Amino acid sequence: MLELNGLEAGHVALLGVPWDAHSSFLRGPALAPRQIRAALHSGAMNLCAENGHDLGADARWHDLGDLAIPAGDEAALAAITGTASAVLRRGGRLLALGGDHAVSFPLLRAYGEAHPGLTVLHLDAHPDLYDELDGDQLSHACPFARALEEGRIARLVQVGIRTLNPHQRAQARRFGVEVIEMRDWRPGMDLRLAAPLYLSLDLDALDPAFAPGVSHHEPGGFTTREVLGIIQSLPVPLVGADLVEFNPVRDPTGITAALAAKLVKEILAQMLDAIATEGS
Repeated sequence: MLELNGLEAGHVALLGVPWDAHSSFLRGPALAPRQIRAALHSGAMNLCAENGHDLGADARWHDLGDLAIPAGDEAALAAITGTASAVLRRGGRLLALGGDHAVSFPLLRAYGEAHPGLTVLHLDAHPDLYDELDGDQLSHACPFARALEEGRIARLVQVGIRTLNPHQRAQARRFGVEVIEMRDWRPGMDLRLAAPLYLSLDLDALDPAFAPGVSHHEPGGFTTREVLGIIQSLPVPLVGADLVEFNPVRDPTGITAALAAKLVKEILAQMLDAIATEGS
């Protein structure tokens, strides 16, 4: 497990979770955390969020580096959950950089235990509710089915979905998932989000014109400004978040890495500003 030196209550940890062993179609998201950090610290952008929060001058967030993922599914799941739980036990909050969407299941194991009544806002082209995909129940297409089965989530709100098939529609009904398909979403829509709130952001929620560096291109998605608007207008503080499914293999020009770094800044600023407000 990573060292958590310097992490205190009211701080935010940035953690790379380079795991894509259960990706379908293409591997590559395990390479994402390093590329996101490279964009974040490249000098091509500064560390200020759009609201003026200078992350470079804020000592309340810590980059813990990348988690060493052990061999074997159970060991990998335990390492991810255990590290997230350790951050939460210290009173910290976590922004995890995947990896593919399979990392959300072990993260939500930790969050569901620490935050009963957890609401998850899930931005994605895909609902990731399969019972199994190609015989794999740990697939990146299944994390929310697993988390809901285990009772880790009290309420799941999915926005931007544009790939629902009959099986996943049935799964959504089974688990009581609130699905807002992309064709029905409008800017400013009131999602009635309540605390405690966790954000799971799959980069393929965005249209591939804005985020080409993902494994599964699904046209018709969000613009960058629309996703920023959702993050910046959240009605309650985030207790945690993950940013997943960036695939550097499909991002030769670095456009998606820059987008991911921008989203990291905005999520960190939202979390840190909320902590400051809570403590005032």
